[in-house]
Amino acid sequence: MATIMMVIMIGLLLLGFPMMVPLIAGAIVGFVMMFDGFGQMGTFIQQMMAGIRPASLIAVPMFILAADIMTRGQSADRLINMVMAFIGHVKGGLAISTAASCTLFGAVSGSTQATVVAVGSPLRPKLLKAGYSDSFTLALIINSSDIAFLIPPSIGFIIYGVISETSIAELFIAGIGPGLLILLMFSIYCLIYAHLNKLPTEDKSTWGQRAVAVREALWPLFFPVIIVGGIYGGIFSPTEAAAVCVLYAFLLEFVVFKSLKFPDIYRISKSTGLITAVVFILVAVGTSFSWIISFAQIPQSLLDSIGISEMGPVGVMIAISVAFFIACMFVDPIVVILVLTPIFAPAIEATGLDPVLVGVLITLQVAIGSATPPFGCDIFTAIAIFKRPYWEVVRGTPPFIVMLLTAAGLIMAFPQIALFLRDLAFR
Repeated sequence: MATIMMVIMIGLLLLGFPMMVPLIAGAIVGFVMMFDGFGQMGTFIQQMMAGIRPASLIAVPMFILAADIMTRGQSADRLINMVMAFIGHVKGGLAISTAASCTLFGAVSGSTQATVVAVGSPLRPKLLKAGYSDSFTLALIINSSDIAFLIPPSIGFIIYGVISETSIAELFIAGIGPGLLILLMFSIYCLIYAHLNKLPTEDKSTWGQRAVAVREALWPLFFPVIIVGGIYGGIFSPTEAAAVCVLYAFLLEFVVFKSLKFPDIYRISKSTGLITAVVFILVAVGTSFSWIISFAQIPQSLLDSIGISEMGPVGVMIAISVAFFIACMFVDPIVVILVLTPIFAPAIEATGLDPVLVGVLITLQVAIGSATPPFGCDIFTAIAIFKRPYWEVVRGTPPFIVMLLTAAGLIMAFPQIALFLRDLAFR
């Protein structure tokens, strides 16, 4: 059964169908083979509905809507200008500013693709004009946007938290340390790259200009304060934080900055609705697919074949990292989290691994895979946005992938990188 499902899914993917179609086809074929026909399809539909029933998923469209409002408004530009005012003049400062801006906007949007658009669009021309190669520039933007998957609010953390029944608030806090570690590694690489290639620096901003930049960025900087501070302070839950972010983004862009007009609400709502529909279809189908392969005991057979029951905690973490990294090179990150998380759940529980630490590792591997050839989703976002050929987009990615994998190794070796803030806030 498993072989037939995989052949059908791979065949449909190669024919160019969107990911939801192979998933639905594979799940239905598996269901029909298990229950000898379509008579029990009501059970299949119930599993799909169960996948999108958790109240925590309400945060997903809320954060998507908030990110859409800010991407179309001035928040991204104000954050970029503030970062540039302080570090744009140092060697490699423009590239470091790009990575830092992706991190800041990630703390605002929680979406890698929104970050590619919001930060990449204004900074890529500046990087090219300063002498950075296009392959380096594209790789920097794509991989720096992955930090948005770790810095709260992260849609990846929300999906993992729902599937694994892990505290989303704890996942949000735990993602901050790894996100800052990756930003540091990227900044060092940018500094070395700029020195080796003798790239020029930007003009140094005066303290007056910096003060203006900070003042203009103060409003957008309240987004992470609202999310992290509100959750940490027990003022509201992650789902309520998402609703507050939407209200704050609306007031900021429509009332304070006046960068958007009321007619823009229709376009923004339509865009958010389309993205949310795709996400929820993937969640529903992915849940039913996970239920079917679990019912058929396919995960148990696969894990037994690699001897995962004999592995210790480190071995299980390595197996999880490899599986999620490879899967996201080919499949949408949300689907990978939905399908693979239940597969590894018994091994995680048996070894006593902290589910929050596992969630950080999974989300990091998902982020890495999203920017890794051949089919990482952020690669195709960059191709669509910047109108550049595939090879040029992926050519500069290897150094960043190495750094990201190194960060994953450091987190496995030193779990407190992820767990220190979590323990400080919740223990």
